[in-house]
Amino acid sequence: MAGPPLPAPEFTLSQDEARVITLRAQGFIGADARKGGVAAMLGRLGAVQLDTISVLARSHELVAYARLGPIPRAQIEQAYWHPRQPAAFEYWSHAACVLPLEEWPFYAFRRRAFARRGMRWHQSHPSVCERVLARLRSEGPLTATELGGAKNGGAWWDWSDTKIAVEWLLDTGDVICVRRKGWRRVYDLPARVLPADLTAAELTDAECVARLADVAGRALGLVTRADLADYQRLKLNGSELRHDEADGPVLTAAAAAEAAGLVPVQIAAGRTGPAQRAWAHPAVLEPGSLPGSVAAPRGRHRTTLLSPFDSLVWDRKRTLRVFGFEHSLEAYVPQAKRVHGYFTMPLLAGGRLVGRVDPARNGKTLIARKLTLDKPGAAEPMAQALAEAASWVGCDNVKLQQVEPPDLEPRLRSALSEQGS
Repeated sequence: MAGPPLPAPEFTLSQDEARVITLRAQGFIGADARKGGVAAMLGRLGAVQLDTISVLARSHELVAYARLGPIPRAQIEQAYWHPRQPAAFEYWSHAACVLPLEEWPFYAFRRRAFARRGMRWHQSHPSVCERVLARLRSEGPLTATELGGAKNGGAWWDWSDTKIAVEWLLDTGDVICVRRKGWRRVYDLPARVLPADLTAAELTDAECVARLADVAGRALGLVTRADLADYQRLKLNGSELRHDEADGPVLTAAAAAEAAGLVPVQIAAGRTGPAQRAWAHPAVLEPGSLPGSVAAPRGRHRTTLLSPFDSLVWDRKRTLRVFGFEHSLEAYVPQAKRVHGYFTMPLLAGGRLVGRVDPARNGKTLIARKLTLDKPGAAEPMAQALAEAASWVGCDNVKLQQVEPPDLEPRLRSALSEQGS
């Protein structure tokens, strides 16, 4: 089901221009991208994905590090989960994500969709939900452990009735998480932590989806129909965006883009794929960023390793389309079937993805268990990225295990030696 045709594009961009627009929108080009620190970065991206895996650091830390450089990890944590002045909350976006606090009203469509379904992964019990809410009202913010325990003692997913209840209340918006204690969510009541204007806002599903289209457009610079759906994990059925498989359409992708003020563009065919119809966020079409100047932005490109959950690469199809780079997370693939490793981190250098590494830590040594360079010139950027990442997490040495292709290993070791690693 192809859906109605998109509006005629106002601009045609080359694939290189489209790639640079995305990099700038994602905060990988120029000093301006570092202004405002972690809070401003979260505002630009609209969502930072959470995950339990910690190799060099947890993914939400790596996302900030990749854009802002080696800022203290405690500073990153405090920006996400400030103990006294909440600036973000956790909810379901692309996946479990940290989101800017001001975006709370725009996830009402998803909270309503959960409530209509009546359950998520587990069936909750109303009486347990009432007990949880009563304790939060009387005792203040609490973790699942403090509420009575998160697990029944079985497998990881063997949640207690209390954990099922409080997570269901999070899904429906009756509780909120704006802080963590260690790696545990701290649950609270929205009215206790949100400004009154956010709790009072009443938005239609269409208004919510239009806002999320704007967030995706701003975060990526350019979006196709598929990008609009994937960034906030909406369902795309032909031309229609849905908030859940069981619910009807909210808006067509074109209507959401129009409501968000996105501008129709065409991305020309090139080495990474055929021509694409898309929309651009108005911010990338300001004077000085139109074709002819897009390919030469002010400021240097960031050289860095990326979390596999980074929003630049979390959509594998878009990563292939924009960068010509095949990337997938293999953490949940049996070890014998892994191609590149457990937590493979792509290397971004010069505005392109030019290699990857599966890192680990042993004491103060960062170990590159398997490292692949896509071209000889990637050796020096990889050495720079490894040395900086090692220093950031408190390592003073980099150890290479397997390098592909093997004939580039001497060049990489030489470059590491020059970096002091």
